[in-house]
Amino acid sequence: MANSTEPQKPQNTKKNKKKGATLDTFYGAKIQNTEQIEEDIQENAPKSSKGNGNSPQTHEEFESEMTKKMEALWEEKWEIMQKKFMHLQNQFDQTVKENQALKQELIKQSQNTKKLEENIKYLTDKLIDLENRGRRENLRIIGLPEKPEINTKLDMVIQDIIKENCPEILEQGGNTATDRAHRTPSTLNPQKTTPRNVIAKFQSYQTKEKILQEARKRQFRYKGMPIRVTQDLASSTLNDHKAWNMIFRKARELDLQPRISYPAKLTIYFQGKVWAFNKIEDFQLFAKKRPELCGKFDTENQRARNT
Repeated sequence: MANSTEPQKPQNTKKNKKKGATLDTFYGAKIQNTEQIEEDIQENAPKSSKGNGNSPQTHEEFESEMTKKMEALWEEKWEIMQKKFMHLQNQFDQTVKENQALKQELIKQSQNTKKLEENIKYLTDKLIDLENRGRRENLRIIGLPEKPEINTKLDMVIQDIIKENCPEILEQGGNTATDRAHRTPSTLNPQKTTPRNVIAKFQSYQTKEKILQEARKRQFRYKGMPIRVTQDLASSTLNDHKAWNMIFRKARELDLQPRISYPAKLTIYFQGKVWAFNKIEDFQLFAKKRPELCGKFDTENQRARNT
């Protein structure tokens, strides 16, 4: 009996085919495994209805339709990206404008601050000048002993100083009377060994000037004890005077005939001329350019030696 053989089912070639077909790029891509891609497209493509007489959608038509859909999708995404970019660009432009406005405002504020500083300096200088003018009849006596018998009769002590040091003013009939005289500061500091200064306000400005001129010529004394008599000035002006002290002493050693004039100007007599300086820096620059003075007014070295 002959063996019957069952007919073998044809193998599904579709399953045996590899599904590794890819598109290198979306536009103008080189197609690999064209046969497989065509079968996939045909499977996914919409079929025509039976009996409607319409032919099936071709591969080219389907590809065209898909291309249009992808283009529409990318155009939508591109539009969204453009809107976001424009939004960011507008924010950036607004930030730049705000920064420029802040910069301009900062410049204005800086200019206003500079003007305010100039005005403050002008008003401060004006106030100091008014205070100094209010002291124009005053003399400051330095080194007068701190004793009760002196402090209780300062007016009489001042008259004794005039008699001892410049009697010619009394002989000429000058008005040496004072409106008031007092110690400054008003409270005695027991920790300080030096006596407080005495401020005397004279009734006559001319008499005060004559006494001051005599005090600049020679050492004044009270009952044989050395004292100093100077113009009474505002505290800030006195500090400016003190800044000249080391230079003043050295200039006097060199016989430059130094003087401190109002408000705080140094004058010296050098090489037959009178030179005036408002600032220490100006004088130091002047001294460096003169071989006779160069190196003799180095205030920094003098401070180092003193300390």
